[in-house]
Amino acid sequence: MPSPPRLAIIIPHLRGVDILRQCLNSLFGSDFTDFEVVLVDNASTDGSRDIVAREFPAVKILSLAENRGYAGGCNEGVRQSQSQFVLLLNDDTILEPQTLGALVEALDDNPKVALAQPKLLNINDRRCFDYSGACGGLMDVLGYPFAFGRVFMSIEEDQGQFDQPSRIFWACGTAAIFRRSALDEVGLLDEDFFAHMEEVDLAWRLHLAGYEGVRVPQAVVYHHSGKTLPNTESWKMYLNHRNSLACLVKNYSLLNLVWILPLRIFFEWGTIFISLLRGDFRRGPAAFKVQLQFPIVFFRFFGKRRQAQKARRISDHQVMKKMYWGSVVVQHFLLGKGQTAQILHRYEL
Repeated sequence: MPSPPRLAIIIPHLRGVDILRQCLNSLFGSDFTDFEVVLVDNASTDGSRDIVAREFPAVKILSLAENRGYAGGCNEGVRQSQSQFVLLLNDDTILEPQTLGALVEALDDNPKVALAQPKLLNINDRRCFDYSGACGGLMDVLGYPFAFGRVFMSIEEDQGQFDQPSRIFWACGTAAIFRRSALDEVGLLDEDFFAHMEEVDLAWRLHLAGYEGVRVPQAVVYHHSGKTLPNTESWKMYLNHRNSLACLVKNYSLLNLVWILPLRIFFEWGTIFISLLRGDFRRGPAAFKVQLQFPIVFFRFFGKRRQAQKARRISDHQVMKKMYWGSVVVQHFLLGKGQTAQILHRYEL
């Protein structure tokens, strides 16, 4: 019986045949060839399955009876594959030929590295980083994510400033590679997140287990940011605020949670009031809805702490060394720092 390919590429799909075709064409034009593609069809209705089966017969298609979101679709694809490494990939991406090989090499070079991310560039303006993860994810101690090349909605041009590999805290689900043996330890994506921030939660659990994450700028992926769900949609804002709080509840030790969570909630209320004062009637109400539902959110995800903490091998103190010890909210919105280097001037870039 032949051995499985080294890399399984899991692509959850709901709609958009044209962008999916571009993605698959770029994959099959890669320099690295020891991979399989698993397309997880989240109950699409646009004829995607038949088109892919006809034009890309090498693709393995998993058809789900209902839309299980990004997390559910990816998890099903991972379970149906047996490769050493797993690449979770959005269907609205295009990869440079060297990307797959560079990502696999990054995990090959260091057994402690369990997650890695390529450089993500905006497909419509390839001079700029992509909103979704830019050149690798960062996190402050209050649980606010940002990235090398993107601080909230402030997006930098790619001028080679992040072309040296470095550690990251999380890898964006747009294009993120994982070590399967590490996933076997900590579990897969939390399907209760449905979409957004679930890759941050997974990365946090991997850090608790003692693994590392890296950016791989030699690997380049172009992304149609917001093609599936625009960044201005209230539903996306709701998920981001809710799931960010869920990450804190699941992954911090109780000792740290009792002081960090109230402080984070204070910041959330600040977001609500400032958004409404500015006439932003999408983010404010979305964040307010999360606060109204917070007791439900808290107990729902607090019940998952046991599983999240089960694989812990290192202390919060060690994990928090990988975070930004400060508030990216204060740095960006109050002090006006829009570039990553301005915020991380005392930290390794």
